[in-house]
Amino acid sequence: MPHYDLCVIGTGSGNSIVDERFADLSVAMLDDGVHFGGTCLNVGCIPTKMFVLPADAARTPGEAARLGVHLGAATADWPAIRDRIFGRIDPISAGGEAYRAHAPNVTLHRSTGRFVAPKTLEVDGKSLTADQFVIAAGSRPTIPAIDGLADAFAAGRAHTSDTIMRLDELPKSLVILGSGFIAAEFAHVFSAFGTQVTICARSGVMLRQEDADLSRRYTEAVRDYTTFVGGFQADRVEAHAGGVRLHGTAPTGDTCSLDAELILVATGRTPNGDRLAVGNAGVETDAAGRVVVDASQRTTADGVWALGDVCGPWQLKHVANHEARVVQHNLLHPDDLVEANHHAIPHAVFGHPQVAAVGLTEDQARAGGRDIAVAVQPYGTTAYGWALEDTTSVAKVVADRVTGEILGAHVIGPQASTLIQPLIQAMATGLDAATMARGQYWIHPGLTEVVENALLALDLEKPR
Repeated sequence: MPHYDLCVIGTGSGNSIVDERFADLSVAMLDDGVHFGGTCLNVGCIPTKMFVLPADAARTPGEAARLGVHLGAATADWPAIRDRIFGRIDPISAGGEAYRAHAPNVTLHRSTGRFVAPKTLEVDGKSLTADQFVIAAGSRPTIPAIDGLADAFAAGRAHTSDTIMRLDELPKSLVILGSGFIAAEFAHVFSAFGTQVTICARSGVMLRQEDADLSRRYTEAVRDYTTFVGGFQADRVEAHAGGVRLHGTAPTGDTCSLDAELILVATGRTPNGDRLAVGNAGVETDAAGRVVVDASQRTTADGVWALGDVCGPWQLKHVANHEARVVQHNLLHPDDLVEANHHAIPHAVFGHPQVAAVGLTEDQARAGGRDIAVAVQPYGTTAYGWALEDTTSVAKVVADRVTGEILGAHVIGPQASTLIQPLIQAMATGLDAATMARGQYWIHPGLTEVVENALLALDLEKPR
């Protein structure tokens, strides 16, 4: 039975832990993915955003027409777009795998492991042990229990975000099951390229985890370029030679069916702790299946650490990277442990329009009993907003009415993922709304003025 100083399970953010400071340690590394390097690189953040950019470009004629510029109709060369993206990503993945495979102190296993006892992992029918384990096994697409869905996958008519980006050709029609960020981004991409997209949402809105104002605005926007079916309960999937039919129940209680060439299942992601049988190692999981960790990313088993999607609710690469740095430090400095900072975690949805948020929603702040001030500032109230001819986008700020502490920020519209960054910084450093608004210059006429004006619009209690 081979024994190692360290075993890292998962090569997404977990791969970054083992650097030159671990050169004197023997390391086992496991990755059972089709492509080495984890979700973000291969099937998540990076390729999806590389699809979003050409999708944004494909919408340019419609956006330009509002400004008096008339362009020809956009067409998309799906194979060229796909091959450009994975022609960049696949060599990075292959290079990372080759680097680890040839590292003198690393033994790379391209297979699945399962714990059979504390600090004992079974891989390919053999056991290995290690002094320290890092569980960075990520998550996988959630597949709902819908009659006939497995047959649709087997027939190549159903896909998840893991497979749909590598299609041979662009489908003429696509049904998307789900209404979260994965559904939003792929609805934007495929509809921009000319696919007829239907979104089937069990809830009545898109992005229901966002602030209610943004969720409502996004739902209104998505109706302009997709068929949105809210309150839909999927009952059965029927695959056939020409495509797939989704049977379900409408909000009225009537049965209905929807037809398309393909169905994209975008109903969330499930942490992979169950695949590793972490309970056999003494590692506890919560009701959602996430590995339980403390502030230093330690699990309930001695010498076992966890990070990323397998243990956190955020499912964000920037959070996993931060936690990987925490685990790395704690492995190297066991007598000087540091804790993860999970304050002011932002996220963005690269749909159409873009959405970004950090901190509490208005409803969450009110439910927590906070005395709050709220400001919703339209892009169109700024000079740059006039240039955009924007009539729908807003920046929203939620603050403590007495102290001016920024509790949350929510942006929907062009450049939302960039506009929110100064608000993230303010929350992270404790800068209050009034000081942020008047303690610096804001470039005029820049789009960031919408953030400035939102801060100024907050009805804060005047200092005595």
